[in-house]
Amino acid sequence: MKRDRQKTNRARRLAEAEESLARRRTRSRVISYGSIVVAIILVVVIVATLTRNDDPEAAVEPAAPADLPAADEDSTAGDTSFGYGSGECPAPDGSDGPVLDFAEAQPLCIDPTRDHVAVFDTSEGEIRVDLDTGAVPGTVNNFVTLSRWGYYDDTLLFRTDPSIAIIQGGSPHTNSASDPGPGYTISDEPPFTENADGAVTGPYRYEPGQIVMARGPGTDSAGAQFFFTTGTEASLLDGQGSYVVFGTTDDAGLAVLASIIALHVPGGTLGGAPSRDVTVNSVTIEQI
Repeated sequence: MKRDRQKTNRARRLAEAEESLARRRTRSRVISYGSIVVAIILVVVIVATLTRNDDPEAAVEPAAPADLPAADEDSTAGDTSFGYGSGECPAPDGSDGPVLDFAEAQPLCIDPTRDHVAVFDTSEGEIRVDLDTGAVPGTVNNFVTLSRWGYYDDTLLFRTDPSIAIIQGGSPHTNSASDPGPGYTISDEPPFTENADGAVTGPYRYEPGQIVMARGPGTDSAGAQFFFTTGTEASLLDGQGSYVVFGTTDDAGLAVLASIIALHVPGGTLGGAPSRDVTVNSVTIEQI
């Protein structure tokens, strides 16, 4: 009888052990299947998200021009959308120039964390311009690099227009607004958009003593031409706001600019020109 009870107890323990093992295996399978299901769900979510971001129709609409940052803010510093080229950088002392024609936009040749001053040696006096590297590093880099290539040396400030208080230059091939430029155009900084009529508007506002990029119609159409603002009439350009401001001069420089625009003689389709040649002998760059 005792032996029979022992056999019965052992058989019961074995049955309980097998049942416990079966339960653990079932639970393990449930956990494994659950993990697999979770993993599949995560993969589906990730793929859906990536697909949505690649869909141009699902992209976030760009901000309206009125919502873009003002030109004196640093929000565009280091903007990776700027189209730098991949060519060579010139010697900082300008000894590699003059070079007037290029196959592509200038590479990043400046240190965007450093301050840069452009010194215009003109036939009417010196104009020192503090370049706004923090706000528009791509535009400043383009101007600095062209200056170091000698692009602006021995060129004319060929246009004056007191009605909007500007003096325009930067055309070594023709000394006119129709100059073909350096062979490329640069990115707008920040990026602009065209409205339904093809007009481009931007965030910039204009006041005396600025250096500003000239541009053609459409986006990304600036290249090398620039203009100085000499009076409050420049604010008439505020409605466009798409001429990138990339530096300012001091009172001494503004006095030289005033003397140049005082030479204005009306004529032509662009307002007029100085009564005598006003020459930019050189533009040198000081890094601070």
